[in-house]
Amino acid sequence: MVKHSPLDNRDTAQIAWARYRRLMRGMALVSLGAVILALGWLRFTMGEALTVHMMIATAAGVGLSVLLGAALMGLVFLSSGSGHDESIEDPFEDDPEMNHDR
Repeated sequence: MVKHSPLDNRDTAQIAWARYRRLMRGMALVSLGAVILALGWLRFTMGEALTVHMMIATAAGVGLSVLLGAALMGLVFLSSGSGHDESIEDPFEDDPEMNHDR
């Protein structure tokens, strides 16, 4: 039988997703800060050799990498914090060979 996830409850899901959106807003600011630092470092080290294309590529690469990492880690936190992880069916629950660490 499939176990029900706490995220199936509308109120729990709303709280969890609100927390995720709040985390992502904060990480958007962190991403912006990382882009500014990366562009500042490039400007300091490259001087006049820094082109517009390199600035755009750096901003996109750094900004999107930080946001992607934050989004994936945020989903891990959402899944764990809401109790969704405990709602899975573990096919190896009764197998002593697979649960040697318990």
